[in-house]
Amino acid sequence: MSDTIDFDLARVSVRELNRYLHTELPGSDVTRVGIQNPNGLHSIAAGLDCEVEVDIHGHAGYFIAGMNKQAKVTVHGNVGWSVGENMMSGEVRVQGHASESAGASSHGGLLVIGGDASSRCGISLKGGSVVVAGDVGHFSAFMAQAGTMVVCGNAGANLGDSLYEAVLYVGGAIDSLGADAREEPLEASDVETLRGLLAESGIDADAENFRRVASARSLYHWNAEAHQEY
Repeated sequence: MSDTIDFDLARVSVRELNRYLHTELPGSDVTRVGIQNPNGLHSIAAGLDCEVEVDIHGHAGYFIAGMNKQAKVTVHGNVGWSVGENMMSGEVRVQGHASESAGASSHGGLLVIGGDASSRCGISLKGGSVVVAGDVGHFSAFMAQAGTMVVCGNAGANLGDSLYEAVLYVGGAIDSLGADAREEPLEASDVETLRGLLAESGIDADAENFRRVASARSLYHWNAEAHQEY
């Protein structure tokens, strides 16, 4: 069997494609899957659980490469909502821009957005890394619990609102920080972490010019005297 197989979504359905990826691909000799004509279709390459490289040639819709495990998925275009949602491991790379909630609830792996990401990027992040070469929209990293998010450009309003133990790095301007998020000194260990993530993501940026944002931890325990103001 060839180590490469191609699917044309103008001829087969996403359901047929995903059925192959879930049932026939694991254990086969195929190491690379090419997907043509995605044309904004949703849930392409969702639920992968094997070591394979997947190339989606064009713009895709919602929930691309959701629940990814082990696979390396590259989108040669833009994506809709929730790319790499609930990812466990592996890599998901978008060469263009991403709509809302990129990397939502991801537990592990690496998500790289080559352009900008819209609002709520990294929402409820639970581990792994999200690296955005451009800007992110409002409420990015909302309730991010663990992991790392790197924004090479600017961050929109309420960055890191209700942040837990995730750490955020921003290379550009920050419109405003959300509740309980605060800027902290950039330490040598942060610079080392950033250099590694930027190199892995293929992004040329100076790690020493980023700002670190983390939780002030004042929301960890309910305070009756705070009157809902933090």
